[in-house]
Amino acid sequence: MKLPPGVRQADFDKALSAFRKVVGADWVFTSDEDLHLYRDAYSPYWGEPEERLASAAVAPQSAEEVQQVVRIANQYRIPLYAISTGKNLGYGGSAPTYSGSVVLDLKRMNRIIEVNEKQAYCIVEPGVSYFDMYRYLQEKNIKLWIDVPDPGWGSMLGNAMDRGAGYTSVQFRNHFDAHCGMEVVLANGELMRTGMGAMPGNPSWQLYKSGFGPWIDGMFSQSNFGIVTKMGFWLMPEPESFLKGVVHLPRYKDLEPMVDIMTHLENTRIFSGYPDLNSPVLGTPSLAGLHDFLIHGPAPRDAAYYELLKRGAMPEEYESYGVAHGIPFWSCAFTFYGPEKVVRAQWEHVQERYRNAIPDAKFEEREFYHLPLTPEQKEKVQYPAQFGIPNLRTFAIGARSVWNPAPPSDGHAWFSPVIPRSGAAILKINEVLGKAAKELGIPMVFAMNVPVPSWERSFTFIIPFFISKDAAQNKKNREAFRRIIQIAAEHGWGEYRTAPAFQDDVMATYSFNDHALLRFHETVKDAVDPNGILSPGRYGIWPKHLRKQKKGRS
Repeated sequence: MKLPPGVRQADFDKALSAFRKVVGADWVFTSDEDLHLYRDAYSPYWGEPEERLASAAVAPQSAEEVQQVVRIANQYRIPLYAISTGKNLGYGGSAPTYSGSVVLDLKRMNRIIEVNEKQAYCIVEPGVSYFDMYRYLQEKNIKLWIDVPDPGWGSMLGNAMDRGAGYTSVQFRNHFDAHCGMEVVLANGELMRTGMGAMPGNPSWQLYKSGFGPWIDGMFSQSNFGIVTKMGFWLMPEPESFLKGVVHLPRYKDLEPMVDIMTHLENTRIFSGYPDLNSPVLGTPSLAGLHDFLIHGPAPRDAAYYELLKRGAMPEEYESYGVAHGIPFWSCAFTFYGPEKVVRAQWEHVQERYRNAIPDAKFEEREFYHLPLTPEQKEKVQYPAQFGIPNLRTFAIGARSVWNPAPPSDGHAWFSPVIPRSGAAILKINEVLGKAAKELGIPMVFAMNVPVPSWERSFTFIIPFFISKDAAQNKKNREAFRRIIQIAAEHGWGEYRTAPAFQDDVMATYSFNDHALLRFHETVKDAVDPNGILSPGRYGIWPKHLRKQKKGRS
């Protein structure tokens, strides 16, 4: 068993004994076999001395037990690392940021406390997964949808706290923005409720976000200032119908007007669903088509196309091939939710806007359903997440398939900077990071990456860095990842989320005015958690006693 740094064996044994009295002996884990489950399966340090490893894990079943565990940890100066279900593979999994921490595993806290169909909200504990909530809504015939990420096996609360996103209407896709009200165990063991929940008996806790005074909910996302034990979410009322229409544009230069029009249409709420952008001629799949692409590979092409590939043609050089063969350079699928008369009028307006701007645009109605879906329809929809249906399709990435019979990796770490929502930004980041990836030996899956538009008014540009069990290859990948972080930052592109191995590197790029933001984080940390026991180092926020050692800063 690995001891927490700076903690004596006798004190650690006393803390474990006290934890057992609180949660029961069966829910304190110390064996190598059990702790293996708390490793990051996609760790870029796998098997190396720097790999983040837990010293133990403790799984409480209630907020009251969490409070007692936190008080014990304070007494013995035991670092805790809170997880909801630990399913965020590619962003750290269940392993602690600070090696030797005790993982505070909240998956047993899995109560769906309330679902209010009339007001369209729910309140849940950290262990409630998207699959749990989906089954609950289906079994009780509640006409509400959840917005689900990739994949759907994780915690609703945990994904929101890490600021994940999904694929339905824009007001629900940003999962932290869709929350309303939380309950938090503070570092001293006190229980606090935010927003209207701070008033005992207030019936508007999940209806009005900010309450009275400073709105502090955001301080608990991507941080280590408290442990959230309950959270409310606004849910999407099931619409009457779903329509997906696709706009096809023939030329490389059409990207900028495509994105400009798309952005205005979304900002004016002509459509509210996920705008699924891709390049058919370059072979870049849409989100809805990604699963089939990963299983079956790209569409077959003729010798002329493979000659373009062979000589490493620039993206714009594929335009003439696409025009000659009737393959669009760009496509964007627009999704609409609502009464049929309304969504058809919205789709007609989208076509009109593009037709006026780009006369040779073409249009396709790809899907239309009256809702709710039948069981047979659920099996055939292009992308279940756009109907609030959780799935595990994303694990086709890097999986063995007919097209990819011998995957070269054991996982991945996501590099995911935020860029402006513009066609020019897409082209610029592909140019800069494509060149850097080539120089650093980073394999790019597609000739051109298209960004994720889940977050309103911005894009997230995602590159997977493949992880293996080979230490030398992982070292090379880590160095490349850190270099890409720097190159992106030089162009003003900052990551929205990253795995613990790179959190200090990313936080260092948010450096305005001598790192004023981080210094503020540290001031808050010292005030609310003076012993530094809650998730040390999470998102680059280290407690005072570790700060100089970990960051090289006084």
